[in-house]
Amino acid sequence: MAGIKALISLSFGGAIGLMFLMLGCALPVYDKYWPLFLLFFYILAPIPYCISRRVGDDTDSASNACKELALFLTTGIVVSAFGLPIVFARAEVIAWGACALVLTGNAVIFATILGFFLVFGSNDDFSWQQW
Repeated sequence: MAGIKALISLSFGGAIGLMFLMLGCALPVYDKYWPLFLLFFYILAPIPYCISRRVGDDTDSASNACKELALFLTTGIVVSAFGLPIVFARAEVIAWGACALVLTGNAVIFATILGFFLVFGSNDDFSWQQW
């Protein structure tokens, strides 16, 4: 039953993060939908880590090149997702208030993605790899 509670809380976190993203786009004060390009970053962020978990060998070494590359690519995607709204705000494409809402949504969404891999990442009976 603990897995169901974790899944519900993670879905709630995802909904809150997307709400902040939509508020940064759709409030009548801001009314610009450029920050919706961040949805691509939300989809791309877990892909390198998922691929490295499938492809990488399960050796007990301290470092694995495939895992290190996946973490590097994931870090690049996450940093780009935080940088894009700031670049939009500096170029005056979106307002700074919208940038703050989008950055808040970014923090919540990426914390939710991290929480998903922490909760369901272990190799037990309730693992995401079985899906």
